Amino acid sequence: MELLLNISLLALLLTTAVAIAWTRDLFAAAMLAGIYGLLSASFFMAMGAVDVAFTEAAVGAGIAPLLILLTLALCGRRQRSDKTRAVLALILVAAVGTLLLAATLDMPAFGAADAPAHGHVAPRYIGESMAEIGIPNIVTSVLASYRAFDTLGEVVVIFTAGLGVLALLLGGSDSRSAVPSPALQSGGQSRDLVLRVVAKILIAPIMLFALYVQFHGEYGPGGGFQAGVIFAVGFILYGLVFGLDAVQRVAGNGLVQLLAAVGVMIYGAVGLLGLATGKNFLDYSALAGDPVSGQHVGIIAIELGVGITVAAVMILIFYAFSAQLRRDGQPAMQVEETIDEMIERRVG
Repeated sequence: MELLLNISLLALLLTTAVAIAWTRDLFAAAMLAGIYGLLSASFFMAMGAVDVAFTEAAVGAGIAPLLILLTLALCGRRQRSDKTRAVLALILVAAVGTLLLAATLDMPAFGAADAPAHGHVAPRYIGESMAEIGIPNIVTSVLASYRAFDTLGEVVVIFTAGLGVLALLLGGSDSRSAVPSPALQSGGQSRDLVLRVVAKILIAPIMLFALYVQFHGEYGPGGGFQAGVIFAVGFILYGLVFGLDAVQRVAGNGLVQLLAAVGVMIYGAVGLLGLATGKNFLDYSALAGDPVSGQHVGIIAIELGVGITVAAVMILIFYAFSAQLRRDGQPAMQVEETIDEMIERRVG
């Protein structure tokens, strides 16, 4: 039964990937990308990688399709036909795919007991992480303690990506010269009473669940990456239903930019505390009286920094796209006005 499930999920993944590459309707490709993320999360769940499945569901099937749709609102729905470029892309993909298949020939058999990961890596983490780190979730132990320096690099990459989006969308324009349309001056609030009521009901539980994921990552699936994305989804939903002006009154653009940097600074400051006490960088044992308690304090602190940066960067990207739509003379995106209608208006 498990083999049949895995084969079915892989077949659906392959079919979805081919459909994404085949279609020239970028709106359909964005929807298929969300489906691909959901299928990937299901496959990871079937493989027992719950934390990875959680991340894929939040990012791949959650916020990523929304950001793709915002991009389509700026660049249009239809892909231009360029056979030469398509052939070159096909050759490149085929070459990379061949190299990847060749590389798998040197890999150990799937699930082999004598694989290097099972013989050298897994025993250390599984057998000793509880005594050294003192938390049940081994994935969190690995990400936030054993390879905390690598995770710091990932957070910096996310922060840098946010800066890149801001530079691309906002760097070449002068927002002082933008004249908002009457629709923007009204705040862009949805006129649909049902959407407003449902949003008010859902936003608070979304935020509460984000906090649960943030501070429960030591004991179960979750952590700063997943919590940050979920928290950002709550703000983005608020902006979609009640308008960009309303959500920026809650968290202004300047505040969100500051928080994006503060999260990285919190992470780095934890490492500097270790150096200040004569320990190694990101050695949490200096944060409390005993090493295990120090691990708890350090992991909570750096996960908080991760969550703040991820949430702030996601919200910043949403603000940047919405601001770009405003400068183009389009109303802020609303739920009642579909992306399809926005794209058709822009292309027309």
